[in-house]
Amino acid sequence: MNGEAEFLAGYDATAYPAVAVTVDVVALTIRDGRLCVLLVERAEHPFAGHRALPGGFVRADEGPDAAARRELAEETGLTPGEGQLERVHLEQLKTYGDPGRDPRLRVFSVAYLAFAPSLPDPSAGGDAAGAYWMPVDEAAALAFDHDVILSDGLERARAKLEYTPLATAFAGDEFTISELRAIYAAVWGEDLHAGNFHRKVLSVPGFVEGTGQTSTRGGERGGPKPKLYRAGDARLLHPALLRPTREDGVR
Repeated sequence: MNGEAEFLAGYDATAYPAVAVTVDVVALTIRDGRLCVLLVERAEHPFAGHRALPGGFVRADEGPDAAARRELAEETGLTPGEGQLERVHLEQLKTYGDPGRDPRLRVFSVAYLAFAPSLPDPSAGGDAAGAYWMPVDEAAALAFDHDVILSDGLERARAKLEYTPLATAFAGDEFTISELRAIYAAVWGEDLHAGNFHRKVLSVPGFVEGTGQTSTRGGERGGPKPKLYRAGDARLLHPALLRPTREDGVR
């Protein structure tokens, strides 16, 4: 018997405290011009009847990334492998593990941030009694430590829009500068000067590129039709598009 086999033969799992791993997903989209987060209504204790971020325990045969995709698919109805779920930007946010965050046992949660345009009406999956999109400024008193997770997710999203072209993940394949500005305004929660924003976007190399086409959406009556753009090849924005409050020196 080698050393590893001897160790396993004498290993007593009961000598260690029980620990579980879950995933929680901060899924954001823009609906009717407002930044919204996907919430579920818990059907079971703990926190039965409370709103929460979608999530669940990581299964024995999957990793956290796969669990996050599964949970997102269950609540949104998007189908993996058919190009629907693949268009959602999904990234790991942070791990949360304060003692007592879950009254059942010691639970570590790997939180994820998801962005996508025009996500469909959700349908409750798993142990949820309901699921719906809610404006982020109305989402409060969530179960567990989900208020903290949501706050961290929102700050990550708002910061990433400053330094990366992630705003285009909220847009369709083609968009106008006005539509892109509406995304920034919704995520940041701030009004943006149209002319300044237009100038800044076009001054960032690789941020957007023109399609050579114009849009029938949002043009002024009698004025020129707005130009259509698509995401460029930039991975970082230089110069960055800072939030107006940050430009004014407010931190």
